[in-house]
Amino acid sequence: MTYLTIHEQQQIDRANASGLQPAVFVHGLYLLASSWDNWRPFFEERGYTTLAPGWPDDPETVAEANENPEVFAHKRIKQVTDYYAQALGQLKRKPAVIGHSFGGLIAQQLADEGLSAVTVAIDPAGFRGVLPVPLSELKSGAPVLSNPFNYHRAVALTYEQFRYGFTNALSEEEAHQLYDRYAVPGSGTPLFQAAAANLNPWTEDQVNTRNPQRGPLLLIAGEQDHTVPLAVVKAAYKLQQHNSSVTEFREIPGRGHSLTIDHGWREVAEIAFAFIAGHLSIGQ
Repeated sequence: MTYLTIHEQQQIDRANASGLQPAVFVHGLYLLASSWDNWRPFFEERGYTTLAPGWPDDPETVAEANENPEVFAHKRIKQVTDYYAQALGQLKRKPAVIGHSFGGLIAQQLADEGLSAVTVAIDPAGFRGVLPVPLSELKSGAPVLSNPFNYHRAVALTYEQFRYGFTNALSEEEAHQLYDRYAVPGSGTPLFQAAAANLNPWTEDQVNTRNPQRGPLLLIAGEQDHTVPLAVVKAAYKLQQHNSSVTEFREIPGRGHSLTIDHGWREVAEIAFAFIAGHLSIGQ
């Protein structure tokens, strides 16, 4: 078991002391918790208390991450989900959970465990039963999946790979800025787990879409996302509609996988906030 960092424990204590509704942010591969630095003030200005834990062993800064890439290796989906569950389990109020990419998958798994009051999954990685595998997704995953030895490694994206997978819908100038500010190595393991999910009945990459404990869920997809293409999020939405709780879907035109960190992040945050606030006000 990996224990929460002092900084993460302080965020939990702060949230509990505030008495406010918590919102927990879950990042995905190739980013750190700092990728939510715009979102947290946005939610706090609207009356929420926020937490953005990292994945187990995440460095605090991008500079530290790029100096010590090996700390990202061997991180499995269940290990990361359990780490966030450890944090959520200490909150006095059940939080809203917002996740991006693999963080969007983890957010759905946390909801499946009954740990989320309302969930927003943004360009979420697919899970077992999600069948589409568009060519752009294969190309985005190729830097890791093309070499089986990467299963046990941390892999850093080159600028060109980040440009294709994250910032294809942006200008060259902004793409370079985001790469320099946010990009860090990522564990190869979750990508291999996701790639084999539909072949492995025991995969960690699965969600019980019929679980009545799940609560309201919004799935958001960037129209031009190469890493988690629109077809993948639509397929996840179709499966999640089997749930008895509210399930909604929003497509954001002209946006790629960087939609949570690029110049248009506020549009996505407003959509997520409106869904969360609307459902938290029901029954309170």
